[in-house]
Formats: sequence, structure tokens, C-alpha cells
Amino acid sequence: MSVEPALAVTFEDVRGAAQRLRGVALRTPVVTARSLDERIGARVFLKAESLQRVGAFKFRGAYNTIAQFDEAQRAGGVVAFSSGNHAQGIALAAKLLGVPATIVMPEDAPAAKLAATRGYGAEIVTYDRMRVNRAEVAGSVAAERGGTVVPPYDHPHVIAGQGTVALELIEETGPLDVLLVPLGGGGLLSGCCLASAVLSPGVRVYGVEPAAGDDWARSWEAGEIVSIPVPVTIADGQQTQAPGSLTWPIVRELGAGVVTVTDDEIRAAMRYAFERLKLVLEPSGATAMAALLFAKVDVTDARVGIVLSGGNVDPATFAASITAVSAP
Repeated sequence: MSVEPALAVTFEDVRGAAQRLRGVALRTPVVTARSLDERIGARVFLKAESLQRVGAFKFRGAYNTIAQFDEAQRAGGVVAFSSGNHAQGIALAAKLLGVPATIVMPEDAPAAKLAATRGYGAEIVTYDRMRVNRAEVAGSVAAERGGTVVPPYDHPHVIAGQGTVALELIEETGPLDVLLVPLGGGGLLSGCCLASAVLSPGVRVYGVEPAAGDDWARSWEAGEIVSIPVPVTIADGQQTQAPGSLTWPIVRELGAGVVTVTDDEIRAAMRYAFERLKLVLEPSGATAMAALLFAKVDVTDARVGIVLSGGNVDPATFAASITAVSAP
């Protein structure tokens, strides 16, 4: 499957991002488990981005973007909007590169993510996610301060940076038959599609989103971008309302489809990862695992990649999540 020239990002952009991230981002481990393979009837490779710097894949795209700022952009600083992981990624990347950072975060963002973002030295501006458009708030802040807005997913450099997740995975495992990727705005999924199409031709790449926030599933069925109200789901990192204008064409061209998982299936996946794999996953980071465990895609006898995208969850939420359901 070839990458169309009209797409906003190419595999060469992903390869360039990998060069910038070398020695800065962690090359996260690929976890395997014989018991999981036997249960699923496939060879499963888990890319543990929950162990990435800031606890999520978002650091990759953030650093790749800010590293390409010109002198004026560096002086003006970076402005971002995020419910948590992109915020932390931007905050740390900006700190490492000596760039001032302001993050627009919802008032109800997890306390652990707010604290971590402040801990990396970023200034936080809060807003009500049910009443105010976060992109507009970020735009106003940037205009006042002369900053550059870096969105959480719909940006070429962000997409390229996130694509290094699949690049590393396939470099280590060899070709895959199926790749399951958590899906919010589509930055991670579109980047992984670009890398996979070149490094593992013929692989079926699926996005996985919460059933309560099925904007991508609806869009896929309609063949065009569909918007939904702000979804209410345990997966706070996937409360997006519509696919991105840059991410959608890439996924539509190179992806195999979109599947959904319920909040209880997500909780069960978090419990399984903790009990059997000794990995702590946040709800959004466990959606691809949930799709595997609950057979949302046929992977019989396949070589399957699973992206565990993040592990930033406060202890109370984590404990409540894994005790609310039985082991899958």
C-alpha cells in the first residue's frame, strides 16, 4: 500500500522525527507473554509507551515539533491545549529545549496530570470543557503572548513524531499482520499508519476508541468527518469530538478500520495488564488492549502489535477501575 503524495505527512517525516528523538525519547520495551499468546491464539507484541518519558507517547510528537521551532518561535514560547498527556509532553519538551510553555487544560483534568504538567515548569490556564472551545482559548493566549500553538494531534510534526512508535515496534518485531492503536484525535494512529504502510506492507491497522466517544467510527461509516458532543467516558484522553483534518485523510487512506470498546471493557483490560503483565495503564492507554481481549478484530494466528499508549492515572481512579470489574 503506497502513501498518497497529497497526504500532509510522509514516512520520510517519520524517519526524520526518529532522528531528532534518538537519545531523547525512550525506546520503550516491547512486552510479550506466552499466556497472552495462548489466550488470544496469536503472537502478540505490546509496545509499552506507558513507560515513555511523561508516561505516554505524546512526548514524541511534542519534542519533534518544538525542536523544529525557529528563533522567533522559541522566543515567543509554545502554547498547547490538552487534557493531560500532550500537556506533559509539551511541558517537558519545552523545558529540555529552553522554550517557555503555556498549557490550556480543562478544569476537570486528572489531578495527577495537572500536577505533573506544573512540575515540568509550564504555566497552566484552565477552562470549562463543556462550555468553552479549548482551541479558541489557546489561540487567544498565543495572540496575547506571541506564542505558537501546537495542537495535540492535527499537526504534521506531531503526527510524524507519534509515528515513531510503530517504526520502533516494527524494527524490533519485524512485519506485523495487525496493529491496534488507541484513537483520540488520530495523531498516533495516522503516524502509525504511515510507518506501518512502508515497514510492514499489508498490515491491517485499526484505531480503537471508547464506545461513548465514537466520532471516528461514525466518520468511518459515513465516509466523511462526523462531529459528536463531548463524550462522557473513563478514557479522558479520548474525549475528542471529531477526527482531525490532517489525521483523517491519512487514516482513511492507510487504515483498515475503527473499532470501539466500552468503559467496562477498558477497565477489564487495565486489570488484566496489572495482574498478568505487571503494567499500569490509564484508561485511554488500555483501549487497544481491550480490543484484543474482547475480540473486536479477528487476529487468529496473526502477528499482532498493540500500542499501550499511556500510564498516567491517579491511584484512586486506577484502584476504582480495576476493582469495578472482574478479570477478563
